[in-house]
Amino acid sequence: MLALMSLTATPSRAACEFEPQGEGRVAEIIDGRTFRMDDGREVRLAGIEPGPGLPSAEGAKALGALIAGRDVTLHALTDAPDRYGRQPAFVMVTGSRTSVQRELLASGFALASASVADPCAMELAAAEAGAREGKQGLWDNPTAIKNAERPDDILAEMGRFAVVEGKVLSAKLAGATFYINFGRRWTRDFAVTISRRMMPSFEAAGIDLKSLANKRIRIRGWIVRHGGPPDRGDPCRTDRTGRGQPNGGNP
Repeated sequence: MLALMSLTATPSRAACEFEPQGEGRVAEIIDGRTFRMDDGREVRLAGIEPGPGLPSAEGAKALGALIAGRDVTLHALTDAPDRYGRQPAFVMVTGSRTSVQRELLASGFALASASVADPCAMELAAAEAGAREGKQGLWDNPTAIKNAERPDDILAEMGRFAVVEGKVLSAKLAGATFYINFGRRWTRDFAVTISRRMMPSFEAAGIDLKSLANKRIRIRGWIVRHGGPPDRGDPCRTDRTGRGQPNGGNP
């Protein structure tokens, strides 16, 4: 079974505006979402994820074209680093009012992240939608959005961030996990798992998870595998994270 860990939404939140958390010059591009400032700080672009099918070198090149050697300002709710010591932030070239994240999304070099609590979700989703409609960057690939009815194709993205579309078979809470199921075979079919503690975030965004049954939806998140057949040689097939039975324990 495959699972995406969160669901895309369009929350009715305030505009994407944060207090400045510093400024400086970009000294080094590390990858498509990470760079180092000239004072040694390592910054991680918040609100976006790497796009499928794009080599990491292309993502780094796209980011470098925007900010390499330039002065930038960092904007965030907090200046606390992540567990790797990087500072998550929305980044703007000094003098610009457009975030680097928005520019990367608009050119098809990134995906908007999956957090329904992100106050920038609406702005980032709009930038991504423009690139998708214009078939820019990763959206020039017709398989950029995975089909929920083709779990093997989704499994090929295991460990990566992906966008999946399909019709929901059932949506229900089972124990500490809410399951959005796209098939009846829990060992083979695709499903979305959402921790019960995250459900208030969806409610605040105006999403009734139970109402998704029989609707066609587009979702995004990190692909993991639970309870799949043992003959695939998949190193992650024994993942036991305490999330309960896949597909809500359906047979």
